[in-house]
Amino acid sequence: YCTQCRWLLRAAWLAQELLTTFEEELGEVALQPGLGGVFEIRVGDDLIWSRRQEGRFPEAKEVKQRVRDLIAPERNLGHADRKSK
Repeated sequence: YCTQCRWLLRAAWLAQELLTTFEEELGEVALQPGLGGVFEIRVGDDLIWSRRQEGRFPEAKEVKQRVRDLIAPERNLGHADRKSK
C-alpha cells in the first residue's frame, strides 16, 4: 500500500477481511508500505490484485474470491460468491 496516498486503513481493512474469512487457511497477512500509488495483494509470489493493472481498488468480495481460488478452491464463500445485480 502507498504511504504517500494514506492507504494504510484500506489495506488493514482488507487484511482483517481475509484473516476473518480464511482463519483456518492463512498463517499470516503482511502489510508492506510502499510509494508511488502502489496497492497490490499477493498470495505468496502470485499477484492477485494490482491497482495499477486493474485501474481501481478491489471490492472485498473480489479479493476473497481470488484468494480462495488459490488456497481453497473447493470452498464456498456464501454471499461473497453470489453474483452482483
